[in-house]
Amino acid sequence: MPQLLLRALALAVSLAVVSSAAAQTASAPSSAWTALAANATRVENGITYVRASNWEGKLDVYVPRSPGPHPTLLHIHGGGWTGGTRESIVLRTLPYLEMGFALVNISYRLAPVASGPAAVEDCLCALRWILRNAKQYNFDTSKIVVMGYSAGGHLALTTGMIPASAGLDRQCPGTEPLKAAAIVDWYGITDVVDLLDGPNMRSYAVQWLGSQPDRVDIAKRVSPLTYVRRDLPPTLIIHGDADPTVPYQHGVKLHDALRQSGVATELVTIPNGKHGDFPPADQLRAVEAVRAFLTKHGVLRSAAPAAGSGGR
Repeated sequence: MPQLLLRALALAVSLAVVSSAAAQTASAPSSAWTALAANATRVENGITYVRASNWEGKLDVYVPRSPGPHPTLLHIHGGGWTGGTRESIVLRTLPYLEMGFALVNISYRLAPVASGPAAVEDCLCALRWILRNAKQYNFDTSKIVVMGYSAGGHLALTTGMIPASAGLDRQCPGTEPLKAAAIVDWYGITDVVDLLDGPNMRSYAVQWLGSQPDRVDIAKRVSPLTYVRRDLPPTLIIHGDADPTVPYQHGVKLHDALRQSGVATELVTIPNGKHGDFPPADQLRAVEAVRAFLTKHGVLRSAAPAAGSGGR
C-alpha cells in the first residue's frame, strides 16, 4: 500500500510531464489519477479564438500545473461538418491529459453557420491561437499534435497538412508559420470529392458544401489527399474496416499515399470496426497505439509499453 500511495502522489505532481517518472506511475489505478487530476490541471473554458460570419469560435484549455512547456493537443470534434460540439468529446481527452498533454478543445463553424471551407479555416486559426498564446499557457510549440474524429479527423489532417500557399489561414490573426509535430486521424474523410457523388455520396458532405457552383473545386481544396508531400508531419490513421459513415478506403488511400511520399505513417485497422464506438479492447489498443506512435516520433518522452497496434 505505501508504494501505491507514492505512485499516486507522483502522478499528481507530474501529471502533465511525460517522463520516466510518469511512466512508472502508469500502473497506478485509474481511480487515483481521476481523483488527483482536478487539482493538477488548470482549466479555462469558453475562450474566443476567432470571429467570423457573425460567429465566435470558442475553445477550452486544460493545462497541467506542473512545470512546462507541455506537449499540446489540438482536439477536434466530429459530426459531418454539420453537427457535434466540443463538449461532447470532453471525456475523450482523459487519456491524453494522463499522458501529460496540455489540451485545447475547440468548436468550429458548422454547415448551418457557414459552408466549407469555413471549418478548415477555423481549425487553422485555432493552431495559430496556440502558437500565439504558447507562453501564457506553457504550450510546447515544437510538440503540437492535431487530433480529431470523423469530420474532426479530416480537419486534423487539413490543419496539419495545408500549406500557407493555399491561403486558408488568411483570416487568422498573426503571421506565425503553422506547423504540427504529428497528426492523429480517427476515421476521418480524406477525399471530400468522393463523397459528393457516386456510390460513396454522403448527405453530410453535400450539406457542408451546399449548392456552390464550384463545390468540386472547394472539395479538392479541402481534401487531405490534395496535399500529400514529403515534408508532412508523422501521421497516424485509425479506422474501422466496416465503417458505414466514412469509407475505410479513405484511410487506406491516405496511408498509401503518405508512405509512397516518404512520410512517417501508420494505419491502425479495427477489424469489423464501425464508425467509432469500438469495442473496449479495440479502443484501448487504439489509444495505446497513439501513445506508442507519439513516443516513437518524439512528442512524448517516455510511455508505458503499448499493446500491439495492429498497424498495416
